[in-house]
Amino acid sequence: MRLCVFTEPQLGASYEDQLAIARRAEELGFEAFFRSDHYLSTSGDGLPGPTDSWVTLGALARETSTIRLGTLVTSATFRLPGPLAIAVAQVDAMSGGRVELGLGTGWLEREHTAYGIPFPSTPERFDRLTEQLEILRGLWTTPAGQTFSFEGRHYDVVDSPALPKPVQPAGPPIIIGGKGPKRTPRIAARYADEFNVPFSSLEDTDAQYRRVVEAIEQEGRDGRAPIVFSFAQTIVCGRDDAEVRRRAEALGLDPKEPQPGQLYGTPDRLAEQIRGFVKAGASRAFLQLLDLRDLDHLELIASDLAPQLD
Repeated sequence: MRLCVFTEPQLGASYEDQLAIARRAEELGFEAFFRSDHYLSTSGDGLPGPTDSWVTLGALARETSTIRLGTLVTSATFRLPGPLAIAVAQVDAMSGGRVELGLGTGWLEREHTAYGIPFPSTPERFDRLTEQLEILRGLWTTPAGQTFSFEGRHYDVVDSPALPKPVQPAGPPIIIGGKGPKRTPRIAARYADEFNVPFSSLEDTDAQYRRVVEAIEQEGRDGRAPIVFSFAQTIVCGRDDAEVRRRAEALGLDPKEPQPGQLYGTPDRLAEQIRGFVKAGASRAFLQLLDLRDLDHLELIASDLAPQLD
């Protein structure tokens, strides 16, 4: 099981906070540092305010050397596909080929209205996401010296030089995630290198993986590598029950009544819970850390939990 650190900086974290945890995660051997793509906090005051995901990742690309970097997930409503392709390719080059792009429809309407971003209907957002994925792949894979064009319902690309190129030959891996039972699995089957189920029970995660497998059988993969399955869970780890309880209460969580998408316990108990996702087909875990300043938490996961999942 490959472990990734997953953060939600919009809840209240500066660039310096993110740099500190990304560097420490790299030192501790975590595979990746991922962050959300939100402009509004869903709890608390959100101070000092949001940080843009791709501006942040571009900076982290120059401040780290081995850890992979990405979004879970970039909102397709926030950026036009061409400029997004340029930004991600540039950060990929800045990192030496360590970038991954999680891309989704966007879902939090009030963060759009708070910053003057249009928020189309759900069907239109799915349509826009599909077109964006077509354009991203097209721009990244068009050979140098040739041009790329695309005509869609929402986006047209005409004779683009399709530059710059990412460092990774086929472009950064694309992660599609979600719980939707119909369009989400079909989009993942067609475009994704990795499929992620966020904050769900083991049973629901397993069911969604099966839907994606079924969609792949129907869509085909055109010779591409098999899809990677992953999951995201909030994690609260402690050396004993008292430490688990203290960490959870500091975050406003209740380990006595865990919700789907939340993992609580000592390293031994957490390893047992995570092995259930492995049996369902997952090979990558995105562990959501809600307190970015609690580096002891990160170190405990690396020293006591990670070795049990090798």
